[in-house]
Amino acid sequence: MAEEFESEKQGRKPLARSYRDLELYKRCFRFQQDVFKLTLTFPPEEKYSLTDQVRRSSRAIGANIAEAWSKRRYEAHFLSKLTDSDGELQETMHWLRTAYSCKYLNKADCETVAAECRELGRMLGTMISNHLRFCLPPPRNEN
Repeated sequence: MAEEFESEKQGRKPLARSYRDLELYKRCFRFQQDVFKLTLTFPPEEKYSLTDQVRRSSRAIGANIAEAWSKRRYEAHFLSKLTDSDGELQETMHWLRTAYSCKYLNKADCETVAAECRELGRMLGTMISNHLRFCLPPPRNEN
């Protein structure tokens, strides 16, 4: 937090004070809620398989962004968690395509979530490509 205030003094505005300020995180959170609503219509026999899988992976997208935020001081860890988030996004799309293939989702719903997945992927890709803009300076050696 001190680093963010310091950057403001130097004329640079921080990109965000918290992961909750990131538009990407906000959209990921809404997306996980949308996925949850869609899975309410899945058959009961899918409760512990497909339903559980797609809910977990969709929730992990934003969770990994939140975790990445706390690791911004360490570039490699930050980048690793962002790529984990991208992996969860791809897994979610796989499960949603599976649900469509099994006729648990109609074409319109599938196209809507696929479009949102593509947009989240674009936003996440931009963050990954520009990850250094989000990183904090390394800790000072106070010897």
